[in-house]
Amino acid sequence: MSATKLYILDTNVLLHDPQCLYEFKEQDITIPMTVLEELDDIKDRKKNVAQEARYAIRAIDNILSTATSSTQITKGVQILLPGKDRDVKLGKLSIFPDHELTNRQGFLPNDKNKDNQIINCALHLQSTTTHRQVVLVTKDINMRLKALGAGLEKVEDYRTDQLVSDLDLLPAGHTHLDGTFWENVEQVKSYQEEGLTFHKVDRALIPDAYMNEYIFDDSKDFAARVVGISDTEITLRDLGFDHLMHQTCWGISPINIYQAFAMQSVLDPNIDLSILNGAAGSGKTLIALACALEMVIENQRYNKIIVTRSTPPVAEDIGFLPGTEEEKMTPWMSAIHDNLEAMHENDERPQSSVKYAIEKANIQFKSLNFIRGRSIQDAIVIIDEAQNLTPSQLKTIITRSGKGTKMICLGNLAQIDSNYLTPLTSGLTYIVERFKGFEGAANVHFEGIFRSRLAEYAEEHL
Repeated sequence: MSATKLYILDTNVLLHDPQCLYEFKEQDITIPMTVLEELDDIKDRKKNVAQEARYAIRAIDNILSTATSSTQITKGVQILLPGKDRDVKLGKLSIFPDHELTNRQGFLPNDKNKDNQIINCALHLQSTTTHRQVVLVTKDINMRLKALGAGLEKVEDYRTDQLVSDLDLLPAGHTHLDGTFWENVEQVKSYQEEGLTFHKVDRALIPDAYMNEYIFDDSKDFAARVVGISDTEITLRDLGFDHLMHQTCWGISPINIYQAFAMQSVLDPNIDLSILNGAAGSGKTLIALACALEMVIENQRYNKIIVTRSTPPVAEDIGFLPGTEEEKMTPWMSAIHDNLEAMHENDERPQSSVKYAIEKANIQFKSLNFIRGRSIQDAIVIIDEAQNLTPSQLKTIITRSGKGTKMICLGNLAQIDSNYLTPLTSGLTYIVERFKGFEGAANVHFEGIFRSRLAEYAEEHL
């Protein structure tokens, strides 16, 4: 089947998903020379996306390495799926020498603006390629607007890794049942195992249930977690509403049932990944940090706490800041310090208490570059501001989890700082959907804001 479309990829698409070259099926792809120059510029910098740039360059090289001449590279090289599926033929990949284009009527000003150069490449191909549709693919909203304004007929976002079409469809991690749970149950098989109580009920009671989803009702008595699903039955672990609400970690107790679910998921040794998402001021960081301190210092289940987060684009290169790596990360880890201070505000010497907690729990503030290539053992890893990470970046971090390590992912989809991520394409949304149903992961969406009445009003009305 011959290609009916020609896709032109922007740099940010390759950084967002370095494997995107294999996602366009039988359609052809061209990469402007400007994009290669941008990838080359990024790959050697100390940036969060430097590794993605290297991955993308290697993926391009793997495909183009079969070319026998430079002419073939400009015309197109057959894309073959890597590994066992190399017999599956996709479209062709080519490099377009857009640096040879000259300013002409209808083109955007070519004043060393990379976006303009890529758009001009698309405009040129649109005017010279009449037998198929030319499509510019970019994650940059402003670039899409500029391209449409310049006369490009087809501009798209890259949505191959977008798993949900609406945030309302994103799993909340908990389900509220109207009325009383036991009034709706006709048959139940209850049993105890290792001191825990379980109930097997008809799957029709909660038909859309998934693993580790929390269930509660209006009675403020029943609360459970889904721990098993078959064609006909659901197995619930009875948690007890009162028991959940009376949990205490490092002097912190949950204010509402959602914080209680989060605390239970973080403390449960059977949960390897806890995803906590919700509005600013809902208590995500406080709950995660309090549980981590309890498990490291009091229970001694882990050896250390590693805190990492995505740094803003203007400050990705932390090399220019003075001091050690941890001192360089301090400006972006202030949320952790703020919560530590809040937990010890009633102590006689709050600052000494905070210092003690950091030293005793061996809290380490690390950049994402530290996480790459490591196998982290016997640690709690708190990934803060996860909404600013791409699916590829979060995969890189989570796959670093070694024996005895627990990951806690925190984020607020309403506060994305990335230039080309949206709530639907954020890595946080991606892992919530991907880990739905995995027996070692739990997701809890926080409801309610407890920072202040000002913060609550701002979250609702601004």
